[in-house]
Amino acid sequence: MTDLAGNTSDNRTLRVALLGAGAVGSQVARILIEHADELSDRAGAHLELSGIAVRDVDAKRDVDLPRELFTTDAETLIVGSDIVIELMGGIEPARGNLLTALQSGADVVTANKALLATHGTELFEAADQVGASVYYEAAAAGAIPIIRPLRDSLAGDRVVRLMGIVNGTTNYILDRMDSEGADFSEVLADAQRLGYAEADPTADVEGYDAAQKAAILASLAFHTTVPLEAVHREGITEITPAMIDEARAAGFVIKLLAVCERIDVDGSESISVRVYPALVARTHPLASVHGANNAVFVEAEAAGSLMFYGAGAGGVQTASAVLGDVVSAARRHIAGGVGVGESTRANLPTVPIGHVITRYQITLEVADQAGVLATVAGILSDGGVSVATVVQTSSEDEPTARLIIGTHRAADQALSDTVAALAASDVVDRVVSVLRVEGE
Repeated sequence: MTDLAGNTSDNRTLRVALLGAGAVGSQVARILIEHADELSDRAGAHLELSGIAVRDVDAKRDVDLPRELFTTDAETLIVGSDIVIELMGGIEPARGNLLTALQSGADVVTANKALLATHGTELFEAADQVGASVYYEAAAAGAIPIIRPLRDSLAGDRVVRLMGIVNGTTNYILDRMDSEGADFSEVLADAQRLGYAEADPTADVEGYDAAQKAAILASLAFHTTVPLEAVHREGITEITPAMIDEARAAGFVIKLLAVCERIDVDGSESISVRVYPALVARTHPLASVHGANNAVFVEAEAAGSLMFYGAGAGGVQTASAVLGDVVSAARRHIAGGVGVGESTRANLPTVPIGHVITRYQITLEVADQAGVLATVAGILSDGGVSVATVVQTSSEDEPTARLIIGTHRAADQALSDTVAALAASDVVDRVVSVLRVEGE
């Protein structure tokens, strides 16, 4: 309760259970302990960290925390808690633990993008059944506040397009390749030493992490459940210094983008959700996102263009988003009433990437002889693809030349089919690279 002067007079205590004490979990626990009074003032009730469930109580951790808080019995800790924070990662036992928490009436806070992308609907339905809430600001783009703006601030608007850099590891790699001319494998090794990339970097460099976040963001932006398998995904492992140089020469930078947008398919509104490395004009705000930072660019009918920028990873940074959710959950408990459910009633179909209207930059290695350009132009014309720009480079010492072709906008399927026809042509030695252009 609050008096007329605005002072908190509610002496209620809310029990907070923490599942997981890794890089993020340890920082969440530390802040809950060190700033208990300040957080309690903001929440309107005392927040008591009742325990931390871990697999190994004696494991070495980044933060020195009271040993008596640790337990291996997650279920007992969960039951009786008002708020459960899940920072274990993975699908199981995280899924089972959160269902137990929700069924007991607790609100849950999670940063688990993989779990939300695959079982989010199940968790939201379980929360609705008991009037609880699922908070997940830290599940997409780290410390950047993007979930609340999409779910709450823009709920009265109509989001048309969302495009973002949502994986810090890949942005760090591509940014260094662009600024230093470094090779992919060299920068990846540095990213692993710095802790930006895991020992197995597949989830990052092959786009799986970004695809999970794209599914979450698209579901919020378009009020539609987007299954992870409907997200088109490509990674950055094929990006070379030569591709970076060609992009720079044409006024672009290469970024791994998550793109979610409303599109028209045969007169019906649908949505496209995709992740791939793309060319972004150096004048676009996303081109200036450096290092391991993230940014999300939102286009809405009424609000116009909005950009959210900041740290996309890091224990302390992600802990900030987690604790913001904890305070929100605590305030809901104090105010009473049922939790806020997810708005996924639009039921828009998610369509394959072939329906997307885009444009390509195609780099070909071709025979350096008369008539080649005419043959290539004919193949493009047959595919219904018109040419915007052509750059040819050749050397007297080489029997081949390089063609860099920028196309006009067309359906992705038509562009893809045309690339396949070029690859099969006798005058084309090989298709060196194909990149889409975004943000124009």
